[in-house]
Amino acid sequence: MKILVVDDDPRLRELVSITLERAGFQVVTARDGQMALTHAAREAPALVVLDVGLPEMDGLEVCRKLRVRSDVPILFLTARDDEIDRILGLELGADDYVTKPFSPRELVARIKAILKRARQPNGQSVLRHGPLEVDSAGHMVRVDGAALALTATEMSILRRLMQTPEMIVSRPQLIEAIYGAGSQVSDRTLDSHLRNLRRKLGEQGWASAIETVHGIGLRMGAWPG
Repeated sequence: MKILVVDDDPRLRELVSITLERAGFQVVTARDGQMALTHAAREAPALVVLDVGLPEMDGLEVCRKLRVRSDVPILFLTARDDEIDRILGLELGADDYVTKPFSPRELVARIKAILKRARQPNGQSVLRHGPLEVDSAGHMVRVDGAALALTATEMSILRRLMQTPEMIVSRPQLIEAIYGAGSQVSDRTLDSHLRNLRRKLGEQGWASAIETVHGIGLRMGAWPG
């Protein structure tokens, strides 16, 4: 499985490359945003590890351009104090982030978790709720027949809620279903993914697709049509 690593620091590129190769991945590297876009189009990686602080074209802009043409999973590398960039990255369609300095073990674990969400169906392969259809095996989402492009994390959220559409899923239950038991994921991270998912569903005419039951959790809403 091929991973594209994008960072302008050659030492960090080498560290990440060695770490991922030892974990069994094939690695392609890029030192800047334009090279990243070229490699992403040519190499078709399974995931992109993307530094936010790139020169000229930063990682946020690279993410924005990638999302125009691809739903490839993206893991951001960010500085510890760049919370605004982390949240903005998630809102642009990144699946997760790791803050520098990071442990190689954590990086590999996050990558494997994202790839697992991207490729493995969770329970029933095709789920339906109103005009919404989620095909886990084919990684396809449709609203009234129209295709909807989601990131792996957004699809995992939607899939979990659609497994029991009338039931409320607590935020801890949702985080565990998406990231695994014991995962430390902030509410702001989950909120960013939910906001993106609601926006995309809203653009298809279903802004109330995901309901928040205050103090309890979330559930699927009723189709307004």
